[in-house]
Amino acid sequence: MTQTPFESSDTVRSAKPLRYVQLAKLDQPLALELGGQLADVTVAYETYGELNAAHDNAVLVCHAISGDSHVAQHNPEDESGWWDIAVGPGKVIDTNRYFVICPNLLGGCRGTTGPGSVNPATGKPYGRDFPIITVGDMVEVQRRLLDKLGVSQLLAVIGGSLGGHQALTWAIRYPDDVRGVVALATSARLTSQALAFDVVGRNAILRDPHFHVGQYYDRPDRPAVGLALARMIGHITYLSREAMNEKFEADRLKPRDVAIEFEKRFSVGSYLGYQGAKFVERFDANSYLTLSVAMDLFDLGSTPEALATALRSARARWLIASFTSDWLFPPDQSRDIVNALIANNAPVSYCNIQSSCGHDAFLLPNDLAVYGEMTRTFLDHLAPAAKARPAVKDEAHGPTSIFHQHRLDYEHIAELIPPGASVLDLGCGSGTFLAGLRETNHRRLVGIELDEQKILNGVSRGLDVIQADLNKGLGVFASGQFDCVVLSQTLQAVQDVEGVLTEMVRIGRTCIVSIPNFGYHRLRKMLAETGRAPKSAGVLHYEWYNTPNIRFFTIADFEDFCRQQNIQVHRRVALDTEAGVEVFEHPNLNADLAIFVISRP
Repeated sequence: MTQTPFESSDTVRSAKPLRYVQLAKLDQPLALELGGQLADVTVAYETYGELNAAHDNAVLVCHAISGDSHVAQHNPEDESGWWDIAVGPGKVIDTNRYFVICPNLLGGCRGTTGPGSVNPATGKPYGRDFPIITVGDMVEVQRRLLDKLGVSQLLAVIGGSLGGHQALTWAIRYPDDVRGVVALATSARLTSQALAFDVVGRNAILRDPHFHVGQYYDRPDRPAVGLALARMIGHITYLSREAMNEKFEADRLKPRDVAIEFEKRFSVGSYLGYQGAKFVERFDANSYLTLSVAMDLFDLGSTPEALATALRSARARWLIASFTSDWLFPPDQSRDIVNALIANNAPVSYCNIQSSCGHDAFLLPNDLAVYGEMTRTFLDHLAPAAKARPAVKDEAHGPTSIFHQHRLDYEHIAELIPPGASVLDLGCGSGTFLAGLRETNHRRLVGIELDEQKILNGVSRGLDVIQADLNKGLGVFASGQFDCVVLSQTLQAVQDVEGVLTEMVRIGRTCIVSIPNFGYHRLRKMLAETGRAPKSAGVLHYEWYNTPNIRFFTIADFEDFCRQQNIQVHRRVALDTEAGVEVFEHPNLNADLAIFVISRP
């Protein structure tokens, strides 16, 4: 995963003073959600780029538990930021275009009021007297900061992990103030397993003999061992099994040469000890306790119904990404959020990105080409005066078609969809069909796709594309949720034909299915006369070894199926795609493609 022995998502962070940090003092005391108040709150923040005249290009970046305001370098002489790979001129979050704000969290230790700040009531640091805070309290502080900066609406809120919790809270608490949300590797609540690791980490701090009930600021020794152990435990959860194997298996009995007091018999031990020791240099134990408790208390609901209710007020567009090897914030938790948004008919795109980097993936460059490009294009399409991006290059433009790729069935399917209808496109590919439909003013357009690159292409077109397996992932949609459900040239590659078609006619008031016809006369002749695997110049052009078609059926077979399943066929359009014409005589022999309009009676 990495080249240097100690490289991690923490590598670029240091305890050096932040040269460009700014401080803002809130005008009023902060009433806390769990009771009590903070009389004086100071917020440390950094900004990048400029707020435009319309005040509509502001992007709030929310950091995770160990982050701070220094998200990126301000210039080449500045210290590295924790997300330099994503934030800066011409980067994913382009500071030439956007006004980027990154505040240090309430409860933190890098300038914002936290346990190490002076309690005005005592004149001494709060320590363990600092009240229990919530993610909602953190967001309220951010909202007040933005008021001071003259930002009344955010183009987007972006965050991963605990930063994702803040982004979710923004969308719920301030629905009119957030146009878009990018939530990476996050959840609606922590799993019990994740809570357990936090509990062990906090106990390591609390049991450190130098903790002194949190009042250690005026003592020569601080709870460095407890905090280092907490970070070591946490760091394990940020990595995946694959990442740890790559880092440590080849030399597991050759520890890194580093001066630490922790066991370093194994290479993984010296690595974790180093990470823990480095963390102590820049972080405060009380802040770690405060922020980890706030993250553990975050809970938008334990059931699909509760989560949908919690998210119902949100009006933003959503981009949600998880990572396949993340076991701290596992992908099914992101899917829970997506499913709740689907239930609310909210505009959402989702991808579970193939990654070996674990939870840390959203901070590392390994998968930036996917999650970064999705974020970049998502922001492009949110921006009011967004500059049009070039069309996706994997599909050719037809000279007269409204579709980027001229396909005869697309034209006919589009004509069969009523004006203004909501459309769900199953197996939408790179979004060619939906992008064409968008030009005809349809009410809501959503695509389902499994392939990661095609999802990226769809998001790049400004479409809402959700990653799901058609054979398993349609149960989240409500009955009659869409006016029309489309399945175009995909049924022959579906494993569970009965299940998918049953779900289609449940979800859609009407459904349109286009199928290749393997009864086409050229295919019959090729197999019968030459004994070779059939193919033609039209839609059935594949070789036997690269065909996506796992089922070979005909127009007659499909019509028989519909009769047996009590599915009503309202219309059939038969096409010869080689000749580019509609077929009226003997379609089962003369057409290589057919389109059916169907529904459940």
